[in-house]
Amino acid sequence: MSGEDSHILGNLDDLDEGSMRVFEDIGDYGIVVCKVNGELFSLEDNCSHADTPLSEGRLRSYNLTCPLHGTSFDVRTGEHSGPPAYQGVPCFRINIDDGVAVATPLNNKSNNDDGYGGIGGMFQTR
Repeated sequence: MSGEDSHILGNLDDLDEGSMRVFEDIGDYGIVVCKVNGELFSLEDNCSHADTPLSEGRLRSYNLTCPLHGTSFDVRTGEHSGPPAYQGVPCFRINIDDGVAVATPLNNKSNNDDGYGGIGGMFQTR
């Protein structure tokens, strides 16, 4: 089931409800996998505003909050809740194939730059 852009994560059966697991060796920033309501969701592990690992933040329901400035991101879509972030973060679809989780990048409209900055933009803080 894994394609060119897919990443094999392994068995995630031991991931508890409301918990996260980081996979640092995927992409430039790694990804964070979250378990919410029995489903697995995944985002790039980097706040689009503050260049900070989202996995160091707090997961509440479907919202993963950046530990630095409090912007939250919907784990289902990557959409941001508002300033200080001005764009979402890339998401990954998690499929289970014979008990093995596979992450595949999604094309999300929420990840497009909306003209207000972003990583390297006018609102970057560090």
